[in-house]
Amino acid sequence: MALCLAIDVHANSADVQPTVHPEIWPASASPIGLDAAMETRITAMLKAMSVEEKVGQVVQPEWKSIKPQEVTQYHIGSIENGGGAVPGGNKHATVKDWVDLIEPYYQASVVPGQNATIPLIWASDAVHGHNNVYGATLFPHNIGLGAAHDPDLLQRIGEVTAAEVRSTGMDWSFAPTIAVARDDRWGRTYESYSEDPRIVRQYAAAMVSGLQGRGKTFLDGDHVIATAKHFLGDGSTDGGRDQGESSVSEAELARLHGAPYTDAINAGVQSVMASYNSWHGIKMHADKGLLTDVLKGRMGFDGFIMGDWNAHGQIPGCSNSDCATAFNAGLDIFNAPQDWKALIGNLVREVKSGVIPMARLDDAVRRILRVKFRAGVFDEPSPANRATTFRPIGTPQHRAVAREAVAKSLVLLKNNGVLPLKSNATVLITGDGADNIAMQTGGWTLSWQGADNSNSDFPGATSIYEGLKAQIDAAGGVALYSPDGTAPQKPDAAIVVFGETPYAEFMGDQSDVALHHDNTESLDLLKRFKAQGIPVVAVLLSGRPLYVNPQINAADAFVAAWLPGSEGAGVADVLLGRRDFSGKLSFSWPSRPDQTPLNVGDAHYDPQFAYGYGLSYAAPATTPQLPEVVDTTRYGEKNVYYNQGTAWNGYKLWIGDDNAPHMDYVGTRTTLYGSAGLTLEPQADGALHTRWNGKSKAWIAIGTDTPSDIAREANGAMMLNLKLRVNTAPTGEVRLGVGSASVPVSALLKAQSAGGYATLAVPLSCFATQDLAATPTVARLETDGALDVSIADIRLTETRAGAACPAR
Repeated sequence: MALCLAIDVHANSADVQPTVHPEIWPASASPIGLDAAMETRITAMLKAMSVEEKVGQVVQPEWKSIKPQEVTQYHIGSIENGGGAVPGGNKHATVKDWVDLIEPYYQASVVPGQNATIPLIWASDAVHGHNNVYGATLFPHNIGLGAAHDPDLLQRIGEVTAAEVRSTGMDWSFAPTIAVARDDRWGRTYESYSEDPRIVRQYAAAMVSGLQGRGKTFLDGDHVIATAKHFLGDGSTDGGRDQGESSVSEAELARLHGAPYTDAINAGVQSVMASYNSWHGIKMHADKGLLTDVLKGRMGFDGFIMGDWNAHGQIPGCSNSDCATAFNAGLDIFNAPQDWKALIGNLVREVKSGVIPMARLDDAVRRILRVKFRAGVFDEPSPANRATTFRPIGTPQHRAVAREAVAKSLVLLKNNGVLPLKSNATVLITGDGADNIAMQTGGWTLSWQGADNSNSDFPGATSIYEGLKAQIDAAGGVALYSPDGTAPQKPDAAIVVFGETPYAEFMGDQSDVALHHDNTESLDLLKRFKAQGIPVVAVLLSGRPLYVNPQINAADAFVAAWLPGSEGAGVADVLLGRRDFSGKLSFSWPSRPDQTPLNVGDAHYDPQFAYGYGLSYAAPATTPQLPEVVDTTRYGEKNVYYNQGTAWNGYKLWIGDDNAPHMDYVGTRTTLYGSAGLTLEPQADGALHTRWNGKSKAWIAIGTDTPSDIAREANGAMMLNLKLRVNTAPTGEVRLGVGSASVPVSALLKAQSAGGYATLAVPLSCFATQDLAATPTVARLETDGALDVSIADIRLTETRAGAACPAR
C-alpha cells in the first residue's frame, strides 16, 4: 500500500511539476484519423449521459471485486482480470469457463433503460501470448524476441495472441510493453525488447499492427485493442528500481524512452498505459506536461490513457479511492481493482463541485467511446455469440510460430567445437531448468509471479528436455534425463540447463547482475562433466544478461536462451542443428556482477559481449577464457536474507546490545561481551540457535554495509518472514523491527507450539515509520527478557490473506 502525504495537490501540483518542452519531443499522428460522423454521434451521447454514467466509463474494476448487477448500477465501461485472477480460482479454467465468466458482465452493461447503452470491454495482460489462460500458446518474453531482430515475426506473434484473446471473449490486451530498459537490475528487464530504442521502435509498430490489425483488418473480429506501456521512463529509473524515480534529462527521456511511442501511435495504437514511476519527483500519473501536453498534444494520441494497478494511489495527496489529480493530469481510465466504488463516488462529487472540469470528463469519455466505436463493440454480438469466440487456442499452427520465435531468440555466446550435437548421440540432459516449463515461461504466466507452476499446468507445451528427447529418439540416439547429473553410462555430451526462477515486477529487482539461483550448483555440474572429459553445453534461462563468466569458462558451448516460453522444442531445433543460431544480443552482456548500467553508446563501454554479438554455425569463432571476478558473496533467491546457516546476497548478521551495538556473526559460536546477553551458534540442521539470557536488552539484526531500499517491496504488500522454532517462550517483550521501526511479537511467539518450525510473518507496511528506501537493517529481533529460538530462514514473501500488523 502506497504511503501518501497529506497535502493539497489539487491546488498546487501544476506549480511544482518540472517544465516540459513539447516542441523537443518527436511528433506523430494516428493513421486512423477522426471520423466526423462518429464524433457527432459521440457528442450526442455525451449530451444524453448523466455525470454518473460518464464516470462509470472512466473507472475499471477487477472482476473479482464487482458483481454483474453492479456493472448496470454503476455504468461500468470496462473490466480487467489481473494476473492469476482466473474463473473460480482455477488456473486450469477452460476457454468456456472464461466466456461464461465474461458474458454476464457484458449483458449487464447493455440492459435497456439507460440514457446511452455502451457495451463493456474486457482487458487482460496478454504480454507473451494469452498467458493467463490454461493451454494458451506462450511466446518468449520480450527480451528474447529482441534478440531475434525480426519485426515480421513480432507482427505474427501479435496476430496469434489476438486470436487467442478473442477466443475467450476478451477485447483488449495490456500489451506491448515498449520500455527501453537501461539498467538490468530492474525486475522487468525481460519485458523490454532492448536497451536500444531503435529495436523497440520497430517492434512497437509491429506488435501493435499484429494485435490490432491495420488497414481493412484494423480492429476487426480477429483483433484486439493494444496498449503501449508504460508511459513514460519505466526503464530509466535510478538503480533499476521498479516504480522508482527517473532523474534523466528531458532530452534523454524523449530520445530514448519517448521515441517508441511515436511508432506505436503511427501504427494506430488505441490505448497507452501510464507508468508507476516518477520523473524528477512527479509521479507519471500526475504529470500533466507529459500525459496531456506531450502524449495527447505533441504526439497526437487520440485514444485513451489507461492507469496502472492502483498507481494513482501513490500520488501525494491521493488514495486508491480518491485522486482528482491524476484525472486532471490527463488519465482517462483509472485502474481501480478493489476501491472502484468509493472512487466513483468521489469522482462524481468532484465533477459536480468543479474540482474536475466537465470538459475534462467529457474529453476522457469521448476518447473511450471513440475507441469502442473503432473496435466495433456497438455493432458486434455479445462475447458468447461472436464468430471468433471458442476457437481453439494453443493450436499446432500457433505453436509453430512460438517455436520459430524460440529458435530465432537464442544467442550463442560460446562454441568451442561441441555444437551442433549429433541427434544419434547419447546425450545427458540435466540442470534445474532442463525439464521445467515454469522456468522457461517465467513471470506473468498463469499467475502474476509465475512461481507456483509445474509442467502439468502447461498442456501441449514441451520442456527443453522433452524437445531434445523427441528429436534424439527419432534419430536413433539416447536422451538421458537426470536432475542431479548422474547417469548409468557415460554420455557423448551433456547439456546443463540452469538460470533464474520466475519473478515479476519488483520481485525481480536486484542490487547487481549476478545469478541468484543455482549459481554454485550449476557451476559444480559443469565442472564435474569437464573433469570427466564429457563435452558440455550450458543453456542459461534468464530475464536479463547476467555475469556468469565462471559458467561460460566451464562449458564448451554457452547459449543465452532467455525465457523461451512453452515451446522447448525450439531450443532443440538449434542445439541439434536443424536451424542455425541467428540471435544477436539486444542487451549488452556484463563482465562483472556490478557492471550496470551498461548500454551501447556509453562513454566507457566495456562489456563482456557487446550489443549485437552472437555466434553461429555459419560463422564460428573460438571464445577464449574469460576473466573471473573474485567474489565471496553467496547468491540466493531474490529477497532471501538468511537461510540454513548462510547470509545471502551480500547481507550480514550481527548481534548487539547497548555496550556493543554491532558484533558480526561469522559462522561460529558468538556471544556478546559483559552480561553475555545474547549467544548465537550454528545447529546441525543449519538453523541458528539464538539465546537471550534476560540480563540485558539485546538484539540480532541483518543488513548490509549500506542502507537497503525495500520501499517498492512495501508498496507491493510484501511481508517480513522468519521461519523459526521457539525452544523456550519469551519472558519479556519481544519486538521485530526493520530499521528504527518495530512491532511487538511476544504473543505470536508464545502462541507457537514447541518442537517444530513455524512462520512469523509481519507486513512491511507495519514498519512505515522507517524510511524503507534507506533502512539500515531489514530485520531485527530484540528483547530484554529470556528467549531461546532457532532461526532457519529470514526473507521477504508475498502477502497472504488476512495479514495484519500485530496488536500494539
